[in-house]
This record gives sequence, C-alpha cells and structure tokens, in this order.
Amino acid sequence: MKKTLTLAGSDSSGGAGIQADLKTFQEHAVYGMTALTSIVSMEPEDWSHQVTPIEVNTVEKQLKTILSVGIDAMKTGMLGTVDIIELGAREIKANGIDKVVIDPVMVCKGEDEVLQPENTDAMRALLLPLATITTPNLFEAGQLAQTGPIKTIDGMKQAAEKIISLGAQNVVIKGGKALDHEKAVDLFYDGNEHVLLESEKVDTTYTHGAGCTFAAAVTANLANGKTVKESVMAAKDFVHAAIKHGWKLNEFVGPVKHGAYNEQ
Repeated sequence: MKKTLTLAGSDSSGGAGIQADLKTFQEHAVYGMTALTSIVSMEPEDWSHQVTPIEVNTVEKQLKTILSVGIDAMKTGMLGTVDIIELGAREIKANGIDKVVIDPVMVCKGEDEVLQPENTDAMRALLLPLATITTPNLFEAGQLAQTGPIKTIDGMKQAAEKIISLGAQNVVIKGGKALDHEKAVDLFYDGNEHVLLESEKVDTTYTHGAGCTFAAAVTANLANGKTVKESVMAAKDFVHAAIKHGWKLNEFVGPVKHGAYNEQ
C-alpha cells in the first residue's frame, strides 16, 4: 500500500480534520498516518469550538515517527502556529518530500480578515514554495493572493496566478456553490492553463469536512500515481458524491459521507 501523512488537527466530532483525512485515505486504499497539531472539541449546547494546540516538540516527535517509515505523499491542514508551520516546512525539505498538498486552513475573523494573520504570512512564505498543489477555498485564496474577497471566475484566475507566482506548482481554488454561477465551480491552474471544473450544485448544508476530504483525496490520488490534474478531477468527483450524500449528525452539523463515491 502507498503511505500518506496528514499534518493537521483532530475534529472530535469526526467530520473534518484528521478523521476526515483517514476516512478518505481508507476509501482510496492508501495507508494513512497522522501528526496532530491541535485538538478541536465542541460545546454540546451551542457547538462553539474550543481549540487546544499541541506543543511543537510533540508534533515533531510524531513527524519523526512517521517519516522514519517513509511516505509517498502528504497533506497539511490546520497548523495553528508559526512554529508548527516552520517545522512542517523544515521536515518537507529535509526529507525530500515531493508530493505535498497544502490545504491552507485559516480561522476566519470576518469576511476579509483572518484571526491569525501571522500564520497566513508564514504559509505564504514557507509552505507555498514547497506545494505540489495548494487547495484554498475562496476566502483562503483571497488571503494568500492578497486580493481581498473573490466574487467572480476572473477573480479566481487572478488569485490563482498570484499564488503560482509565490511558488506553488499548482493550485485549485474551490469556488463550490459560493459563486453566482449555475454550477459548482472550482478552478485548477498549473501556471499555463486555467481549467474550470464544474459539477451540479447540491442543495444541502451537510458539508462539514468537505475541504479536508477534497485535499485528502488529492493526496491519496497523488500517492497512487495519478498526475496532479487527474488527482484533482478525481477528488472533485469523490467529494461531490460525499456532499450529495451528506447527513445530519445533530442539530448543529452534518458531515459529508466519505464512503458515498465507492458505494455508488
């Protein structure tokens, strides 16, 4: 089996973070390993999130364990601190990891603001130049490219070009159903060609974990030998099925169904 690493946070509710990554890896028949950066729990009465960071030394020990085994591809998710971002960049370079998916998870403070701007700066400077591909949503793409809010496909193209100029080899910006467009639209850009990836919009709020699942699917596909473009296109199909069959976990949240694509 091909081996994959996720350097990300734990979602105690099971829908996102390393839980989503491991479920997605399993569905792609790759062997997933995890280095936890934080533990996210929820208050039962209102589902407000509590984030407990993990000491950088403990994160480093996890990475040493995993990298001693060897991996075929890796992804990042919620990293939490500049120290952990720096650690991730060091280990990618030191171990010559050449299939790297950067999911630039950001905690939003407002429509055009992040809670930890120093983390975004560190991602931009340290991780994007190491990325085989990065998978931002519209908000994250606007932050990385420093364009502000993205509302149009032309805006997605401009942001994608800026992100490539920062060092990423490829980028896919997840527009999903947020754009004013009849389809759910993502944009893939490899530095030469803009490719619009369209699928039917799914009228649902049960999308918890979709972003993590998409990045994990890309990672697994890369590990299994697909090209970057093939990996992205297959991941979009996988996540579309997962969203289409999303389900209600409780009154606050509904996760995507990770097994839906293979069940079809």
